[in-house]
Amino acid sequence: MILIIGGAYQGKLEYARAEFGLKDEEISIVPKDSEACSAPDADSFPPLDLSRRAVYGLERWVLACVKDGKDPKEYLEQHQDDLTGREDRILIAMDISQGVVPMDPTERAWREENGRTLVWLAGKADRVVRVFCGIPQVIK
Repeated sequence: MILIIGGAYQGKLEYARAEFGLKDEEISIVPKDSEACSAPDADSFPPLDLSRRAVYGLERWVLACVKDGKDPKEYLEQHQDDLTGREDRILIAMDISQGVVPMDPTERAWREENGRTLVWLAGKADRVVRVFCGIPQVIK
């Protein structure tokens, strides 16, 4: 698995497309509205399409999990076979850990949970790339 992280509008998706030859149909894009990816019932997780080669916007899925009271790492652990050991799996997520700590409790919880999720994914990833100003930096 390859994990690509970076701030907003830093060129993560453009880098992934160029580096790995990703086509639009190979990319699952998490909806910008976290409500659009909320779980259909209280016992399930928000949907995450792992059927495609890449997932873009993972941080938005984490927000949906937070709003639904779910632990995203639990879902990822259950689907570990779809993630780890697959060199062709690419996860792209925004690093939202920088800047002013939000006043809103949900926003703070999202920031913390996104960080914990990225730490877990980075530990499992074969390669981790941080993109800043369009420049990729391999950190693992």
